[in-house]
Amino acid sequence: MPNAKVLSEKQAIVAALTEKIQKAQAGVIVDYKGITVEEDTALRRECRENGIDYAVVKNTLLRFAFNNTGLTELDGLLNGTTSLALCDSDVVAPARVMSDYAKKLNDKFEIKGGFMDGKPVDLATIQSLAAIPALPVLQAQFLGTMLAPITGLAVVLKQIAEKNGEPAGEAAPAEEAAPAPAAE
Repeated sequence: MPNAKVLSEKQAIVAALTEKIQKAQAGVIVDYKGITVEEDTALRRECRENGIDYAVVKNTLLRFAFNNTGLTELDGLLNGTTSLALCDSDVVAPARVMSDYAKKLNDKFEIKGGFMDGKPVDLATIQSLAAIPALPVLQAQFLGTMLAPITGLAVVLKQIAEKNGEPAGEAAPAEEAAPAPAAE
């Protein structure tokens, strides 16, 4: 039986982990065996830049936290070296960053599974989420799509004005008033 101090510390860790998992919109479980310090540092930097909480977690403590949040289906993934990437603001960010690193580091970094909105998701779902661009990129694409017709119209109008011999940017001269009908 562990002493009371160690037990209370572990219970505090599980409680904090449970709270983080409940607040997270998405999370990815990763097997990180064999990565170097430089690779780990680069990964953690990218996680911070994307608002992802990334940590190496003991399987037993994570199992208790998953059981507390109703994610018992993920217990089977908790073996070997385990790290957890959580994000409470962007559903796509953990999947995208972890998938990028899984591609870069090949056999050293493997995605085990994850969850989204409190429900377990499989590897295929994580990979499809990873294919979605970052939120700022999506916003830029959307705005570009909305502005394309307006920009095209402006270009055409400018070309028409230049074709008629008028310098671009100047208004066309007003046509002279039509003569008044003759008085009878």
